[in-house]
Amino acid sequence: SLIGRLMFELPEEMGLIAVAVRQTQGKGRGGNVWLSPVGCALSTLHISIPLHSNLGQRIPFIQHLVSLAVVESVRSIPGYEDIDLRLKWPNDIYYSDLMKLGGVLVNSTLIETTFHILIGFGVNVSNSNPTICINDLIAKFNKEEGTELKPLTADCLIARTVTVLERLIDIFQEKGPNGVLPQYYKYWIHSGKQVHLGDEEGALAWIVGIDDYGYLQVHQEGKGVESVHPDGNSFDMLRNLIVPK
Repeated sequence: SLIGRLMFELPEEMGLIAVAVRQTQGKGRGGNVWLSPVGCALSTLHISIPLHSNLGQRIPFIQHLVSLAVVESVRSIPGYEDIDLRLKWPNDIYYSDLMKLGGVLVNSTLIETTFHILIGFGVNVSNSNPTICINDLIAKFNKEEGTELKPLTADCLIARTVTVLERLIDIFQEKGPNGVLPQYYKYWIHSGKQVHLGDEEGALAWIVGIDDYGYLQVHQEGKGVESVHPDGNSFDMLRNLIVPK
């Protein structure tokens, strides 16, 4: 991609963002195609993170910070705090726990002592098809609450997301995971949910949070708290979680 080639040719302190009106060659997890109709907020952002920093030592956390920034970009606007935009671990943006509205994809390349990170995020802002979009949620909220919140534009959402992300990265660099986790948990959909370990018939465990590296932590009866990873084969990241040996 163009941004992938450009990112190594710019000065360190210069940020780079590409914004797409529509996208035909989008990438999802595991090489899935991400189709993006008009009305989607789509962008790819380049950032540099020093290896010897709090975030440089915990690179998997970046996708969580970006997901949180997307949700915050809406819910930090005065009046929009109760729009039910949430986080699904590790990298999806949801309406409540019902429907996916967007996602985040992060690629990182380590060059000497700097991680060059390409962050792609896409969120349905004003396209009701094929699923639902943020402006549908705002319209629904207005109807139920008698408010007159204005619809948002993709440009506004992208700009706010980048601003919030910069702030979250600064907080993380200064305070580590605990600086951002309370806010993350406020919006995530997994509190008190159960998952199966291994396969559909596997042991049941309760989701308790994420660990210092951004992996899921679960509590199994009599076993205490363990970190688990996706098995790598499943489209739904929360199915068939495995305990690394």
